[in-house]
Amino acid sequence: MNCMTKLTPLEARMLAILQSDASISMSELARQTNSSSATCWRRLRELEEAGVVSAPVRLVDPAKVGRGMDAFCQVRMKAQDAEARSAFQRAMDLEPAIVEVYSISGDWDYLLHIVVKDIPDLENILMTRIHELDCVATASTMFVLRRVKHTTRIPV
Repeated sequence: MNCMTKLTPLEARMLAILQSDASISMSELARQTNSSSATCWRRLRELEEAGVVSAPVRLVDPAKVGRGMDAFCQVRMKAQDAEARSAFQRAMDLEPAIVEVYSISGDWDYLLHIVVKDIPDLENILMTRIHELDCVATASTMFVLRRVKHTTRIPV
């Protein structure tokens, strides 16, 4: 299934349900979609093979594990060559607190989502993982005051 392929109504219902509860049994998924377990299992395997869905995970509340501070950091690169981008991306992979990295358009080159314990933790990451990189020209960081909306569900 490529990005141009439309989901069947059954697949769309399955994905909506699984995004709410990935631990649901195949028989319960079949019941909720008015289908058979075998059909749901086969369709789910096809969606996995096509890369539409990946392995199920459990979401962790950051605040409950001592990571109650979110920050977003915009990064401007000194150069846009493949070597600089590769070096930057490798450095981002090394820091577990940087949970999302986006290459973006506009005045900035990257947007980072960082989940930390506190300001000293954030400062350490900024100084040792971001500002120290030769390929980084400048960065600007914003602190999240409150999560207004956060979801992992993609409309299908």
